[in-house]
Amino acid sequence: QVRLVEAGAGLVQAGGSLRLSCAVSGISVSIIPMAWYRRAPGKQRELVALITRFRDTNYADSVKGRFTISRDNAKNTVYLQMNSLKPEDTAVYYCAANTRGGNVMDYWGEGTLVTVSS
Repeated sequence: QVRLVEAGAGLVQAGGSLRLSCAVSGISVSIIPMAWYRRAPGKQRELVALITRFRDTNYADSVKGRFTISRDNAKNTVYLQMNSLKPEDTAVYYCAANTRGGNVMDYWGEGTLVTVSS
């Protein structure tokens, strides 16, 4: 059974930083694509960042240069370092895993709320 548990929720002022973590059990993060998504109030869920098994990364244009996705294979954990946060980054952030290939994320965490005040 694959399980994803996010941590790192918080309230931060604009310009500040937060690091989210996603602890994974049931599968190794080193062999599958992992991603962070977010859903802002009143908006659809969007992809924020993705890391492949080869550590290639991809980011939404809105976070490029500010956010960094990484993983620690020994801890089986994926991280999202968020710097220079803006009020528009306020959202529930979800960790997701693609265990079956293709383009579908088939396991999701419950989400963690990030609030950025102006």
